[in-house]
Amino acid sequence: MASKRAVSTLPTALSTSHPLRTAVPSRLSSCSFSASSSTSYEILPELEEKPRWQQTPPAMVMPVRTRPRPYNNEFKVNNDPHQLDTVYTKILGYGGDKMLGDEVKWLAVTHKSFDHGRRGFNDRLAILGKRIVDVQTSIALLAVPQVPSSTKTPTPDEYGRIPYHHPALETLSKLTLESKTEALNKHRLARLADSYGLGRVIRWKPKQAHNLQGSGIESVMASTMYAIVGAVAMERGGRQANQVTREKILSPLGLI
Repeated sequence: MASKRAVSTLPTALSTSHPLRTAVPSRLSSCSFSASSSTSYEILPELEEKPRWQQTPPAMVMPVRTRPRPYNNEFKVNNDPHQLDTVYTKILGYGGDKMLGDEVKWLAVTHKSFDHGRRGFNDRLAILGKRIVDVQTSIALLAVPQVPSSTKTPTPDEYGRIPYHHPALETLSKLTLESKTEALNKHRLARLADSYGLGRVIRWKPKQAHNLQGSGIESVMASTMYAIVGAVAMERGGRQANQVTREKILSPLGLI
C-alpha cells in the first residue's frame, strides 16, 4: 500500500513543480501500478513562451539589477515587424520580406550590444557574409578592364630572363589589400545601408545615445549588411547570396 500511494502522488508533485506543464498519465491500470509507468507532459497553449527576438529569455533575467541605470542614455529600437519587412524588401527586392524566417530576420539586424546579447546577435552571420562579399568583390575587380601599362616588349633582366607578360594578368594588380579595403570601406557600406533605411531597424545599444557616430554606428551598419548576406546564404543558399551581393551591394558601390 505504501508503494501504491507514493507512485500515485508522483504526477501531482511533478505538475506543481513546473507551472508551465501539466501531467498527463499515458498508461493507467486499475489492477496494478508500477514505478516504470511513463507519464507525458504538455505545454499549456495559453502559457507558451514568446519568440526569442521578442523578449529576453526568462532564464537569463537577473532577479535584481547590479548597477544603476545610466542617466539620460535611453535609446529606443524598432520592434515593429512591418517596418523591418519594408527594409528587407528594399534590400532583397520584391518578396524579400518572405525570403527569411522571422527569427533569422531579427537576428541579422541585432548587434551584440543589444540586451547584452541575450536575444542572440549577428556576429556569426556577419563573418559568413563578409567572406561572400570579399569573394564577389575580388571577382568584380578582376573583371574590370584595364588599359595595358605598356605595349613595349619586356626588357630582359641581368641574367637574360624575360618576364612573362599576358593581358589577362594586368588586373591582378588590383587584388591588393588596399584596393579591397577601399572598395568595401565601412563609410561606403554605412551610407549604402542608410539608403536602404537599415539604420531605423538595427537593434543595438550605443555607448552615447546622443552621439551615434562616436558610438560606432558605421561599423554596426556595415556588419549588419554582411549579416544579411550571411542569413540569405544560410537559408537560401550561396547562389542567392551571390546575386544579392552583386545587385544590392557591389552594383550600387560602382564595382560592377
